Amino acid sequence: MKTFAVTPTEAELQSLERDLHFYPTSNPSPKVLTAEQVAHFNARGFVTPLQIYSPAEISAIRKYFDELLTQVVAAGGNSYSISSAHMKYGPVHDIMTNPNIVDLVSDLLGENVIGWGAHFFCKMPGDGKAVAWHQDASYWPLSPSKAVTVWLAIDDADAENACMKFIAGSHHHGHMTYRPSSSSDHNVLNQTIENAEQYGEVVWNPLPAGWASIHSDLLLHGSDVNSSNRRRCALTLRYCSADVHAALGWNEKGVQVRGADKQGHWANVARPD
Repeated sequence: MKTFAVTPTEAELQSLERDLHFYPTSNPSPKVLTAEQVAHFNARGFVTPLQIYSPAEISAIRKYFDELLTQVVAAGGNSYSISSAHMKYGPVHDIMTNPNIVDLVSDLLGENVIGWGAHFFCKMPGDGKAVAWHQDASYWPLSPSKAVTVWLAIDDADAENACMKFIAGSHHHGHMTYRPSSSSDHNVLNQTIENAEQYGEVVWNPLPAGWASIHSDLLLHGSDVNSSNRRRCALTLRYCSADVHAALGWNEKGVQVRGADKQGHWANVARPD
């Protein structure tokens, strides 16, 4: 397996020629989503809420994550450091390839779909960190911008424990200028887009555990500090159309979850033990 840049530097990303404008979905006959949901994604940049797992199923996934988090913290990690998890942990690979999720994504991206990212974002009670307004596409060496994030709630997520929020319609503005975050920002990420509310309406995204949302890689989104006494964990799953090109070795993260990779660009990572 080739080495890929886990977190590309600003210089690496700036050196790439990326096509970062929104490609609306054209799908007159979606298989799982409704035509109204597809139209909502095109206009507003997201689809929510979507039930993926039953209460019993997500309870088993939560138990698995609890044990995984304990192991990661004991090894020196933290609640945000479990990334590229589909390449390390078989149960996460299983979630990424779950047909109930892939069917939804395929209705938006087409019949040839690559899953390439799985990252747990776990806000512990009172952890004091926010996720500033940002666009996923800013962090990814991918082109063209035909990618989405599935945000799967592992715990119940609401405004009190820092559920996600969107700026509806902001994906139509293309790639935006951001400033690097400093330690004083208490930001989980390292980028901040200022005055994001000018780009559209703020929409909160509360989700019960086992439910998910899907948003465009160009949609502004973020979450506040978790000031509650409850944890808020989500698994973010990243997918793109198979015709997307990944620079900096990121094609080595890819899993063919639907259809074919006609270019032979993506690695199609096998399920880890």
